[in-house]
Amino acid sequence: MNPEFIEARDLPDAWFQCVYRILETGHRYVIDRGSYEGQKRLEFDYVTIRIKYPGVRPLLPDIPPALGIPNPVAEGYLEEYLPYLMTSKKQPGEDYTYGAYLEPQIAEVIRMYREDGFGTNQAYMTVGDPQSIYLRDPPCLRGIDTRIRDGRLHFIIYFRSWDLWNGFPANLGALQLLKEYMAAAIEVEDGEIIASSKGLHIYDYVWELAKLRTMCKDPSALARGECASAE
Repeated sequence: MNPEFIEARDLPDAWFQCVYRILETGHRYVIDRGSYEGQKRLEFDYVTIRIKYPGVRPLLPDIPPALGIPNPVAEGYLEEYLPYLMTSKKQPGEDYTYGAYLEPQIAEVIRMYREDGFGTNQAYMTVGDPQSIYLRDPPCLRGIDTRIRDGRLHFIIYFRSWDLWNGFPANLGALQLLKEYMAAAIEVEDGEIIASSKGLHIYDYVWELAKLRTMCKDPSALARGECASAE
């Protein structure tokens, strides 16, 4: 196992650093069970990402136009995705939404902090239940822990599996909007995000896009410092 730690200033920086690092240190394997069975993933053994200023706009990845790469998250997607994170709204055929688990817990965490004070370790929101393991695709996001320190609301997030190219920026962008909503309701300032996962990965169909974005044709060259940053 090779745990990684990445410290980033904002969400686009966190995404870029993770893409850059995974090309250098990610573990390559064939998927036996799960999304895209039979294809390959490049995956961190375990990674923790500290994002100091996640509220800085823009929330989505920075893709220089000269590279000719579409943004992993379409414009307007965060606003469409947010109701599925905050409410129990569900479309026909969906086994679950994050909001179905989170909606009542969001209200309770806000109440807890407003009425009982900030000195608690109980303001944790769980995603999933014991039956989730029997689903074809169990929830990827499994928990959002919270802390208020120095008048700021911080999120500590865990994903069991996490698509770095598309899911990471979409999920974190929406979670940041949720955090801003909760901070305003609690009447505190917005804080950091610390996210971790033992399954942050990119699928083989985006490996070439990842190399283009990092301007690195040879992933092994990253370790030698031979790839130019496109930040």
